[in-house]
Formats: sequence, structure tokens, C-alpha cells
Amino acid sequence: MRWTAAVVLALLFAQGTVRAHPVPFSYLDIRVQPGAMAGTLVVHILDVAHDLSVAPAARLLDPVYATTQFGAVTRLMDERLRIALDGQAASIHWVRLEVAAERQSLKLHFQIPSQRALASMQINGSLFPYDANHKTFINVYEGEGLTQAILERSKTTLDYFAGTRQGTFAVVRKFLPSGVHHILIGPDHLLFLIGLLLLGGTFGRLLLVVTGFTVGHSITLTLAALNVLSPPASIIEPAIALSIIYVGVDNLMVRKGRDLRPWIALAFGLIHGFGFANVLRDMDLPSRALGWSLLSFNLGVELGQLLVVVVAAGTLAGIRAWNPEAGRRVAVAGSVAVIAAGGFWFVERVFLSGGIR
Repeated sequence: MRWTAAVVLALLFAQGTVRAHPVPFSYLDIRVQPGAMAGTLVVHILDVAHDLSVAPAARLLDPVYATTQFGAVTRLMDERLRIALDGQAASIHWVRLEVAAERQSLKLHFQIPSQRALASMQINGSLFPYDANHKTFINVYEGEGLTQAILERSKTTLDYFAGTRQGTFAVVRKFLPSGVHHILIGPDHLLFLIGLLLLGGTFGRLLLVVTGFTVGHSITLTLAALNVLSPPASIIEPAIALSIIYVGVDNLMVRKGRDLRPWIALAFGLIHGFGFANVLRDMDLPSRALGWSLLSFNLGVELGQLLVVVVAAGTLAGIRAWNPEAGRRVAVAGSVAVIAAGGFWFVERVFLSGGIR
């Protein structure tokens, strides 16, 4: 009986402790308006009390005492909440503090002056880093639109794009260079494409090869970005490595007959598109400008791809024109190198990086 009573008391105490512990959340609401943006930031008194060494925390529920702490609280928030408008740091003007006793929280009202139509806004904040589980829920209102996000320890930045012409240009400025950058730093995608170009061919034939790859990866990039179809990276990344091996082997085994490279580019382009999407998904696509962000990123990929194709195809064509035999040797050596690189990536991605599950 004594043990039973002890267990019951322990459970009751634990339940009371859980109820006493606050939900580690803060809430940031911003309304985008011409001339100035208005917003509120709701923070729990236990979080504020911890970082300002206020004891007991319930003192912050006294409106008179809370008012005396207005300066200290806003200085703390100024250090941890940063907002940039169109790339320029914005000044947050804290208007007043309100006690929300029913939520055991403080509500801070603020304004952000804005002299021109907003294109983009970046919110960066880790409000209470002492708590690893703390989250900040963000609502951005613009007209009838609402954009929501969550900031936490693993993600401390939100990029918001306004639903204006300026906002569309800002989306293009961000995602087009990102597409170019990604294709240029993606050696597996580039090596696959170069492998397809090693055997040469007429300009029209090479254009079909590049177009096939473009069509393939554009389809799956869009499907994955829209969460219609999203195979895990643990399957896609080894599959990309296998596609590179296939191209190299196909080059070495090629015989006179129909050139199937455009179809190979199209088929394996579907796999590579999922690889592009894994990067794009990490960039937090803006929901209200999803189409423009996808189009801009894809266009950036194509521009970077075109740059590489022009250089690679031009160089290979020059070698073949100078010495056909040297051109054949380069094609064979290049194909062997493509197979070796693809094999290395396959082993690395399957056996050294978690692999296919």
C-alpha cells in the first residue's frame, strides 16, 4: 500500500510539474502595409524571466511592474530578433507592452517604417536560445494572404517575398542565381551531361540530348517541389551515380546504328530532377510565388548547364577537328573516367553515407 501511494504521489507531482512548465513557444505576427508594417510579438513570462533574472516570474503579470521592464524586454528582443527589408536592416519601433495574463505572456506591439513598396523581407531570430525546444510561430499578413512559418534552433531564418511586382523580381533574383550555382557545383549532374557529349555529333543531335535532359529533370523537379512525388535521397543519390556509370559504359559499347542518347538523357533526367529538388526544397519555396521560384531555379539550372555544354562540346569538337584519332582516345578515356567517378559515388552513397534503406 505504501508503494502504491508513493507511485500515485509521484505521478501526481510529475503531472503538476508538466502542467507548470510552459509550452516553449513565441508568436510573431506581422502585417505588411503601405508606409509602415505593424506587428505583435508574444513571449512567455517564464522565458523572459529566465533571461532577465526576474523572480518570481509571476511578477511580470503585474501590469505596473511589467511596464518598468519594457525597456529591458525590448532591448533583449532587439538583440535576438532582426528584420531586413529588401536586404536592408530595419528598425523595430516598440510601441507598448501589454500583459496577456490568460496566456501567461507579454505582448509587445511594434511598427517598422517602410518608405516604398516591399519586395522581400527576411526575419532572423533565435529568441530564447537557452531552451533547445523553443519555437517561434510566424504569421505574415499581406492583404488577404497569409504566410506561416516556424523558427527553431535548426532553422532561424524566414525569407518572405511580397505579392507585388517587386516581390516577383526579388524571387527571380534569388532563385535564378541559385539554379546556376547548383548546377555548377554539382559534379555528378555535369559529369552525366558531359558523358553524353563525349561521342560528339551534329549540333542538332547534341541539342536533342541537352533538351532531353532538360525536359526530364524539369518534370520531376516540379513534381518533387510540389510534393506530388518525393522519393528519398537515399534512393535518388545512388541512382544518379548509376546513371553516370551507364552513360560511360554505353559510350564504350556503342555501335553504328540509331543514336539513343536523347532518350537516355530524358530517362535519366527524370532521376536527376529529384536530386535538384532536394536542394530546392531546403531553400523554403515561397508559397505565394511558387511558380516563379520553380521557373527561376529551373532557368538558372539551364543557363549553367548551357555554359558547361558550350565549353565541353566546343572543346571536344576542336580536338576531333584537329586529330580524329585523338578525339576517339579522349572519348574512350573520358568514358572510363565517367565510369570510375560514378562507381566511386555509388559506393560512397550506398555504403558510406547510409545508402539505400
